[in-house]
Amino acid sequence: MGLRDLRTVPDSVLRKTAKPVKEMTPRLKLLVKDMFHTMDHEDGVGLAAPQVGILKRIFTVGVGEVRLCFVNPEILETKGEYLDIEGCLSIPGETGVVKRAQYIKAKAMNEDGEEFVIEAKNLLARCILHEYDHLEGILFTDQLVDMPEDFEPEDQGDELLVSYRLVSKEA
Repeated sequence: MGLRDLRTVPDSVLRKTAKPVKEMTPRLKLLVKDMFHTMDHEDGVGLAAPQVGILKRIFTVGVGEVRLCFVNPEILETKGEYLDIEGCLSIPGETGVVKRAQYIKAKAMNEDGEEFVIEAKNLLARCILHEYDHLEGILFTDQLVDMPEDFEPEDQGDELLVSYRLVSKEA
C-alpha cells in the first residue's frame, strides 16, 4: 500500500465528472487500498478517486466502525435534512456549514465487484454524499449555507449504519 498525493484546490481535476468503472482490475484494487491508506494517514473520513487525480467513480469511507469502498455508486433515496460543519482533505484549513440529507439509501459495488445496498444516517450519510459530490466535480464549498447565529452542530446520535446487504447475483 502506498500513499497517494492529494489534489487540492484549485486543481482542475476536482471539478471534473468521474467516469464509470467498467471492471475492477488489479490496478483499481490497488488504488482502493492506497485510498484507504491515504485517507487514514490524513485523518480523513472519506476520499474520492478524483482527490488523488484519478477520474473514476470510486470513493472510500471510514466512519466509526464502517469502512467501505463504493464503486459506481448511485444515490437511490434521501430523507430529512440537517446542518453540520464540513471540511475536506482537498481544501485544507477550510470548513463551513452544509445542509445534507440525514438518511440515504445507496447502491454500489465494493472493491471485489460485489453489488451492495446501504442505508446510512447522520455522519455516515453525510460522508457518502460528500464523497459522491466529488465524483460529480462538486465541492462542499459550493453548497455552503449561512451559519445561523445560534448554530450548534446537532447531536444526531450514534446510529450510522441502518443496513448493509450484498445483492444476490442469482435472481
